[in-house]
Amino acid sequence: MALDPKIKAVGFDMDGTFMHTKVDYVKLARVVYDEFESLGVPDEILQTDNYKLTMDGGIRWLVEHGKSEYVPGINERIGNRATEIEMEHADIAVPFPGAVEVLDLLKEKGYKVGILTRGGREYATTVLGNAGVLKKFNALVARDDYPEEEAKPNPLAMDHLAAALGVKSGEILYLGDGIVDFMTADASGAQFIGVETGPNTAEMWRKKAGNGVRTIPSVAELADLI
Repeated sequence: MALDPKIKAVGFDMDGTFMHTKVDYVKLARVVYDEFESLGVPDEILQTDNYKLTMDGGIRWLVEHGKSEYVPGINERIGNRATEIEMEHADIAVPFPGAVEVLDLLKEKGYKVGILTRGGREYATTVLGNAGVLKKFNALVARDDYPEEEAKPNPLAMDHLAAALGVKSGEILYLGDGIVDFMTADASGAQFIGVETGPNTAEMWRKKAGNGVRTIPSVAELADLI
């Protein structure tokens, strides 16, 4: 199984894919809920398991109850708090074994390489910079580089990475550890390989993304396909 000849660039999710990181995702998942709760939005309006519904419902309630003045800046406040949580353990993040070697091999073969992450830019540049790999990437697209609604799983996120790399989304192979990564690639026309260094085993990938999904144990095994 080799790479499709039309592939010109390889993109990586960061957490759980290229970098072994520690992020309190339980706390991170509550950031949006906590923001609206602090503004008085009732619990029944908020849905902690769906970011978009929580945002839409919370904003609608604020507007309908005469609190529109709190709407500007919500994304910035939520983003700042999310970055605080991400940064808590940024100093212990390291590349997965073989990840840097794969990156160097891809560049030797003429592929452009990039990171597309839902992490904030401050967090991403800190983690990749501490690992000494930030400058190895041709492009980095983080959560707060564009409006929040354009972040993964919106296919626009992949389009932004493609533009930064100077290629089309359909010319990218994207590797990720979560179903959001698959959804982003699939919707944008990018090719996808799921890694098993995050929450999903090969069997779980097939259940979530279909039997046709390609998986490898880690990014290190990408070397066998180049």
